[in-house]
Amino acid sequence: MRDLPGTVVGMQWISDPLATGTWLRDRLDADWSIHHFVPHGFEAYARIFHPASVRQSADAVDQPTTWKEAAAAFGTTLYAEASWQQLVRTPPEGNWHTQIATDGREFSAPREGWLDASILSRLTGHLSAHTSAPDECVAGVWEGWGGMLGFMGTGPSRASLAFSEDEIHQQVLWQSIRNPFENPFQRASWQPGILSDEISKGPRLELPDRAHVLFTAALSTFANPDWQDEAPWGDEALSLLWPADRAWVMTTEIDDDSTIVAGSAALIEAICADAAIEALPLAEGASLVAASPQ
Repeated sequence: MRDLPGTVVGMQWISDPLATGTWLRDRLDADWSIHHFVPHGFEAYARIFHPASVRQSADAVDQPTTWKEAAAAFGTTLYAEASWQQLVRTPPEGNWHTQIATDGREFSAPREGWLDASILSRLTGHLSAHTSAPDECVAGVWEGWGGMLGFMGTGPSRASLAFSEDEIHQQVLWQSIRNPFENPFQRASWQPGILSDEISKGPRLELPDRAHVLFTAALSTFANPDWQDEAPWGDEALSLLWPADRAWVMTTEIDDDSTIVAGSAALIEAICADAAIEALPLAEGASLVAASPQ
């Protein structure tokens, strides 16, 4: 396969995302069920809960925790469509991010839009066992991550900034950031991003409310918890993943605290049975909006 600009071997930019991803787009809905993000038509679905964090006291160090443990601490029950806010009994207008349980432990919300690398690594074993094309996958990255793509604007992009211990150098960088705000008549120019200009100016896979840049990828890439060291888009999160045979789809929506996998009943059963992955099966058409505690 020919290497394309701005890519590394094994992860190549897909310059015609419509040819690759239209099938997925055509099976999404405009409503706010799970099918706003993950396609209809699969045998089963699973929701993978992103890890939350807990600290024993105000001066303690955060430790990863599960949604089930948080539910137990707040006297609620974890179920497939539960929301974090209501699971930890966030009061109206309350701080949804952090809540203190009756035993004094402080629980903080899971990270949105980001599946932990160790969980993704574990998940790849199940995904690989349920596709005939583990080496021929499509990886999608949301276009909106700051600094990933070049753009027309003023001031430097993230890709051109580097912090330095040199005070003069740092002063120049700071001045370059401030200038666009101080000079409203400054002419916009092309600001390069992490990815090449060709990719930055290229087409996207347009899905409801989101557009993605697509790359080829072997599933084994994501079995390595340090996979982002090899990713051409830098340290940004993976949003979409599916194999060439379309046996399953994994979606991590940037505003969600969980990842959804659509696939065969056997795949979903295996994911939900894995003690290292906190996951529950979802019904087709399920909604994760305005869930209530149980």
